[in-house]
Amino acid sequence: MAEAGSNVTELFRTSTTHSPSYAALSRATGDSQPITDFCIPCNPYFPTPEMFDELGGRLREILTYYPSSADAITAELCSVLGLNPQTVAMGNGSTELITWIDHLLVRESLAVPVPTFGRWTDQPMETGKRVDMFPLPESQGFALDPASFVDFVRSRGSRTAVICNPNNPDGGLLPRHGVLALLDQLQDLDLVVVDESFLEFADAEADSSVVGDAVLRPNTIVLRSLGKNFGLHGVRFGYLVANPGLAGRVRAALPKWNLNSFAETVVFMLKEHRLEYAHSLRLVQRDRQEMIWQLSRLPGLTVYPSQGNFVYVRLPEGADGALLRDRLLEEHGVLVRECGNKIGSSSRYLRLVVRPQPDVQRLVAGLERMLYGTPQQSGRTAMPGQALVPAGLHPGPMPMPAAQPAQAHALPYASGTAAVDRLVQGA
Repeated sequence: MAEAGSNVTELFRTSTTHSPSYAALSRATGDSQPITDFCIPCNPYFPTPEMFDELGGRLREILTYYPSSADAITAELCSVLGLNPQTVAMGNGSTELITWIDHLLVRESLAVPVPTFGRWTDQPMETGKRVDMFPLPESQGFALDPASFVDFVRSRGSRTAVICNPNNPDGGLLPRHGVLALLDQLQDLDLVVVDESFLEFADAEADSSVVGDAVLRPNTIVLRSLGKNFGLHGVRFGYLVANPGLAGRVRAALPKWNLNSFAETVVFMLKEHRLEYAHSLRLVQRDRQEMIWQLSRLPGLTVYPSQGNFVYVRLPEGADGALLRDRLLEEHGVLVRECGNKIGSSSRYLRLVVRPQPDVQRLVAGLERMLYGTPQQSGRTAMPGQALVPAGLHPGPMPMPAAQPAQAHALPYASGTAAVDRLVQGA
C-alpha cells in the first residue's frame, strides 16, 4: 500500500485551499481499502436507501434529458418550504451563489469572522476586494461575540458583513436573537449575509433561522445549502432568500439551466419524504452528542461545542495534524479534515464530520493508535503531550502517566502562513 499512500500524500500537498475530492482519493487508493469519510460534511441518513433505489431506477432518464427551467424547480422547492419564489434564487451549489453575491453586491470590502468557510475569504480576495478578518477567540471556544464583531466592522469601515451560523469549522451557533441584534446594528451596510448552510442540524433552540426576517430587510441575504442537508454534495444545489429586489438581481444573473436534472428530481421527491428527512436530522443530532462524548474521553484532545454536523477538535500538544491525517487514511482508511489551510486555524485542528457509531469507533481506534500508541482503557488517561512522540506519532506502545485533566487555554493565532497571519492580525 506504500505506492497508494504516496499518491494520497501528494494529493494533499497539491490541494492548498481545500481537501482533495473523494473521487480523487478513491482513484489514488484504488481498491486497497474502503474510506470512512469524516471530511465531507453531509447527512449520512438521507436520502434513504429506498430513495437511492428510485434515483438509480431513473438514472437513464435523468442523464438523458434536459432539466426544467430554474424557475420551475425553484417554484417546487418554495412550495415545499413555504417560501415566496420571488424571494428565492437557486444555485448550482451555495458556492455559485457566493460567487454571484460577490460579483453583484460586494463593493470594496467584506468583514467575516475566521476561521470560517473558505469561499467567504477566498472569493472576495480573488476579485480584488479587501477582506477584513475578525479572529474568533479560542479561549471562548471560538464563539462569536456580536458586539465585538460590530465594533470590528465599524473600525475597519467594512461595507459587507458575513457570518456563518452555525460556523464552519467549529460549529458555533449564535442564537436567533443575537443574529437579529447584529442585523439591526448593521442595517446601514450595503449587505449582510447570514450563511445558514448547516442550520438544519442544530437543536439548541426551536428555530434559529432568520429567513423570515431577511425578506423584510433591505440589505440581508440568508444562504442555505441543500447538498449538505440532503447528503448529496455531488448534486450541487443551494438557495438564497432575500427581499424580492435582492433575490431578483441574483436570479437574473444566474446562467440558464444552472440546475441539473438530479437536483430537479430530488426537489420533486421532497414532498413525499419530509418525515424521513426530519428523522434523519434527529439521528444526526443524536450521533453528534455521542461522538462529542467519545472524543472528549481522549486525553489532551480539546473538543469544542458544535451545532453543526461536524465537530472541531484541537489535537494534544506536539501532534502534527497533517501527518495524523495522512496516516489515519493510509493505515486505518479514515479520512479527516485537517484545518491547516483554513485562515484562522492551524494544522493542530481537525474538523470531524458526525457519523454513525460504528464509524466513530473506527475513528477513535485510529486516533488512539496514532496519538498514544495504544488503545485507551477506561480510567487510564495521559497528560497532554506526554503520550506522544513529537517526531511523528509513532504507533508503538507508549507509557501512560497518571491522569490529569486537559486544560483548554488560549494560543497565539497562527495560520501557518506568515503573510496570512499579518493580514488577520491587521499588521
